[in-house]
Amino acid sequence: MKPILHPLLALLASVTRQDLARQVAYLKEENKILRARLPQRLVATPREKKRLLKAERKIGVQLRDLISIVSYQSFRRWIRETEAAHAAKDSTSKRKPGRPRTPDDIRDLVLKLARENSWGYTRILGELRKLGIRSISRQTVKVILKENKIDPGPKRGKGSWDEFLKIHADTLWQCDFVSKPMWTTRGLVDLYMLVFLHLGSRRVWISPCTQHPDSAWVSQQARNFLMVAEDMNIETTILMRDNDKKYSKEFDGVFKSTGVKIKRNTPESPNLRAHVERFIQTLKLECLGKFVIVAERHLNHVCRIWSRHYNEERPHSARDHLPPEFTTAPDELAAVRIDDIVCTSKLGGVVNSYSRRAA
Repeated sequence: MKPILHPLLALLASVTRQDLARQVAYLKEENKILRARLPQRLVATPREKKRLLKAERKIGVQLRDLISIVSYQSFRRWIRETEAAHAAKDSTSKRKPGRPRTPDDIRDLVLKLARENSWGYTRILGELRKLGIRSISRQTVKVILKENKIDPGPKRGKGSWDEFLKIHADTLWQCDFVSKPMWTTRGLVDLYMLVFLHLGSRRVWISPCTQHPDSAWVSQQARNFLMVAEDMNIETTILMRDNDKKYSKEFDGVFKSTGVKIKRNTPESPNLRAHVERFIQTLKLECLGKFVIVAERHLNHVCRIWSRHYNEERPHSARDHLPPEFTTAPDELAAVRIDDIVCTSKLGGVVNSYSRRAA
């Protein structure tokens, strides 16, 4: 029957701590003698390194006094190399298969270039290369665009309606008729005016009113408008209008004679001139709807005050909440005192505007 305990374990169990220390010292001397007969440099195999590292786990710093096969510094290097190998293996096992995801900042730049231009994915890749970004491929650019529901191909043809308005905003005007009832001894009579809106700056001009918008009247308003646009220092190349029969051939002829192109929108499509339609709605809700007009001079006065207020004082969301004639934003106030804010009222309080008190 094999003994239950190994003879060496039985020996260690029977000796005192002092005896154990003497035996360890003897084994170290014996090990030195044996090492002296071996080559000066002993290269451990990976399997041997693994065995020694496993045996060292519970010894700690006392290993410095015990180790003899290599230097303590070399043994610490073995530990670092093993830990680095385990960390690399863990990171590799956790990473999803395939190429790493493109960084978010590069993805955002791809989308920015696509939304601000009509470029295809090849053209976008060229712009990225010009910026020094080479970590993305042509196919990856295409995938990013498709993931965000953007056509990866270049836009052909005349482009969208929004693109047309954006390209021509600085020289494009929209016009439309607006009417307002006037009380007379014969009852209600409609007065007509022509409204012209500049798409880029959102400036407006409202013509004098008339009861009879015939060809002579609309032609004269066209000439008046061109003089006003010149005074505003705004170039006019395109005028958009609907198919109202009040626009005569003479009206179009006034513009064509100066090189202005008339662009008529298709029937039953008011959204093509949504900007001037929205201004007319604002004019009626904020101004005309609050007055009972009793004379043509009365309506002309109201519209003249309102258009000046709209151009010079009324904030507009498309202008970063500044009036159309503001070229720069005022200096920011660190603190506000109510006494420093002045209110200017016009048209009996219908139009109010606020400004800083002059220093």
